[in-house]
Amino acid sequence: MDAHSAQGTQFYWVLTAAFALFTACALYRFLMSLRRDRFVADTPLVRIRSAAQGYVRIEGRAGPPPDDSGRAPLSGRPCVWWDYQISRRERDSRGNSQWCTVERGTSVAPFTLADADAQCLIGPVGADVTPTTRDVWYGVAPRPSGPPAQGLGIFSTEHDYRYTERLIAPGTHLSVLGELRSHSEVTQVDEQVRTLLATWKKDQASLLRRFDHNHDGQLDAAEWESARSAARSQVDSSGHPATERISVVAQTTHGEPFLIAPLDGERLLRREQRYALVSFLASVLFVSLTLWAMHRALAPPLGALISSG
Repeated sequence: MDAHSAQGTQFYWVLTAAFALFTACALYRFLMSLRRDRFVADTPLVRIRSAAQGYVRIEGRAGPPPDDSGRAPLSGRPCVWWDYQISRRERDSRGNSQWCTVERGTSVAPFTLADADAQCLIGPVGADVTPTTRDVWYGVAPRPSGPPAQGLGIFSTEHDYRYTERLIAPGTHLSVLGELRSHSEVTQVDEQVRTLLATWKKDQASLLRRFDHNHDGQLDAAEWESARSAARSQVDSSGHPATERISVVAQTTHGEPFLIAPLDGERLLRREQRYALVSFLASVLFVSLTLWAMHRALAPPLGALISSG
C-alpha cells in the first residue's frame, strides 16, 4: 500500500469514528425524546387544588414572583423567567474574530402558576424551559442600555458586544411537568396571635379587666391561656385561615423530565413526538454514513486491485 492509499484509508477511519460519535449522540437524543414523549403522554393533567404530591402535569397562567421582582436583567422588560448571555467579539493577530461569552445568568426565583381553581409556585431551577421570546441585539458597552431596537439585524460588524435574552412573559399559558411538594403553613397565624397579645400587654389595665377573673392584680397560667384563646379567636374571625397550603412544582428527585413550555398538552405532546422522529431519522442517517465510511476504510485500494490483476 503506497502513502497515498494509506492516507485515504486513515481518512475514512477518521470519518468512521466521527460518524459513530454522531450516531451515539443521535441515538441518545432519540431515547431521551422518546422517554419525554412517554411522560408527557402518560401523565394526566390535574388541577392544582386537587393535585397529589409527586410527579404531575399542570397548566395555567404564569404570574410574577411573590415579591413582584419579575424584570429581565438586560432589557428591563416584565417577565416571570429569564435567561441571558453577553458575548464579546475577540480578534486574533490575523484579524479573525469570534464571539466569547463573558457573562450569563438564569432566573432561579419561583414564579406563580394559576389555573381556574388555585395557584402554586414554580421553582425553575433545573427545568428544560421553552421561552416565549428570544432576542439578540448588539452594542458597544458590556451591558445594554435597554431593550433591543426594532430592525436591528442579527449580524453586526460595528459593535463588540452581543446580547442574547430569553424570556417567559407574564400571563403566558404554560404546561409544567415536575414534582409537586406541599406543606401547611401556620406560622403566619401564630405570628399574628403573638403580635395581638403584645399589643394587649401594652394596656395592662384593660388586659386585667378582661382576663383577671380572680381579681388578684395579675394573670395566672389559666387566665393567660384564656387571653391567648381570645387572641386566636379574634385572628381567626378576621378571615385569615388557620393553615395555608403552599404548593411548589420543582425539579424531580427521581430523574423524570422537568419541563416548562408555553404550550398546551396536545401541542407539547406533538412537539416531543416531532423531536423523537427527527432524532430517529438522524440516527438512521449517521448509522448509514458510519457503515459507508467503514466500508471505504476496509476496501482494498484501487492500486492493489490492479496489481493483483
